[in-house]
Amino acid sequence: WGQPSFAPALPFAGHASNKKQRRFTRLRRLSPTHTMSTAPVAAAPAQEPKVSRKKLKQNDGINGRLQIVMRSGKYTLGYKTVLKSLRSGKSKLIIISNNCPPLRKSEIEYYAMLAKTGVHHYSGNNVDLGTSCGRYYRVSCMSITDPGDSDIIKAMPEA
Repeated sequence: WGQPSFAPALPFAGHASNKKQRRFTRLRRLSPTHTMSTAPVAAAPAQEPKVSRKKLKQNDGINGRLQIVMRSGKYTLGYKTVLKSLRSGKSKLIIISNNCPPLRKSEIEYYAMLAKTGVHHYSGNNVDLGTSCGRYYRVSCMSITDPGDSDIIKAMPEA
């Protein structure tokens, strides 16, 4: 009775063709608050989630340290401002993504060598570096002028 008599009876989205499927979809749509029984449900004992060693190591890695620098330190993002901070001698650490152009990378490394500043080659590309900085755009290189609460400068082996 939902379809006109001249149209063929075709199932539409969400239509169950037989009784079992209709029952199953109806039960699936019920939320946990619509349970049939009135007996109180005992809460499961709260267990602390197991955190693997790899997860802990990853949080203490470069991305976690970068997030701390973003919150509490001073930094510049981008090629031009990295060169400016290197020329002025304010940089403590330079981070370069792995897909930064070779000429640009060598120029930054040369300036960093003259300024006696550490250079870290970030393992991800510029999208990953931008994401780990908490930005929605690409970052090919960045300069950290004040690490804030982070120990990123001591932790990087090149610095």
